[in-house]
Amino acid sequence: METERMNYEEKELHPVSGFKVLAGVILGFAVSIAAIVFSCILLEQGQNVPGGVLLAAGIVLCVLLCFLLPGFKVINPREAIVLVLFGNYYGTLRWEGFYWVNPFVSAVNPTVKASAIAVNAGGSGASVTLGESSLSRKVSLKTMTLNNEKQKVNDVLGNPIIIGTVVIWRVVDPTKAVFNVNNYKSFLSIQCDSTVRNIARLYPYDASEEDSDEKSLRGSSQEIADKMKEELQSRVEAAGIEITEARITHLSYAEEIAAAMLQRQQAVAIIAARKKIVEGAVGMVEMALEQLSQNAVVDLDEERKAAMVSNLLVVLCGNKDAQPIVNSGSIY
Repeated sequence: METERMNYEEKELHPVSGFKVLAGVILGFAVSIAAIVFSCILLEQGQNVPGGVLLAAGIVLCVLLCFLLPGFKVINPREAIVLVLFGNYYGTLRWEGFYWVNPFVSAVNPTVKASAIAVNAGGSGASVTLGESSLSRKVSLKTMTLNNEKQKVNDVLGNPIIIGTVVIWRVVDPTKAVFNVNNYKSFLSIQCDSTVRNIARLYPYDASEEDSDEKSLRGSSQEIADKMKEELQSRVEAAGIEITEARITHLSYAEEIAAAMLQRQQAVAIIAARKKIVEGAVGMVEMALEQLSQNAVVDLDEERKAAMVSNLLVVLCGNKDAQPIVNSGSIY
């Protein structure tokens, strides 16, 4: 007994041109109609045997031609049809055009079947169910977008974060997409969720102050996108799907720690700003003392220099404008 095949290899069909078969079918219908009409004339003239034979032949030919009609297939650009014959894989049509194939084959697309069941279960009406089930079972080969919903995950530090992703993908092997997984669209969505969780737990939300070169979800967007694309591609390879791009579209802390993390970010920003202000103030004080000394404007001892430095730092580093006090007496 042949073992079950888990990975189907695409078998490309070389069907007959639909225009040639259509011309033959039209000609056959014309012949069958002519035979039926001529048989009726013979029956009216009393020639029952040749008339009956001709009538039966015309009816049989018309019925046979009706069986040929389901074999016509129209393939639009960037589409494919996966065909099965009595439960066995028959072949794949993926080149645009008008063709005729075995009329007993049927197209397979599990995503259309799934959508029809979902509408029927929703109780929205029989007409909607029939409309969904009658949709074309062609597999689109166009580039599509999966906008993955926001989900709560934990980063490498255990902080809960909210992350959303978008994936640009397309089907490159319709045979694998149809047979290797139950529903390739749902399969891609689930694998995308799993990939996002796996990538998020490997990196922190933001780089630490001690290691500014550390990769993070917020600061290393391109590296994270490449890593996500690579891992997701390996997960959906069996489904015949190619991942063109995967990027993070939303990234934020979860509500329970968002306020605390915001205060932390504000504190870091304030400290960094104060550090710059102090560095600038010290430089200005040094420059002022140096110029006073070079130009011999005033001779200050160490105590007066310390007082002057203190006053200048207060003025330069204060949050509010300093109110000047005029000293009308001697400074000594």
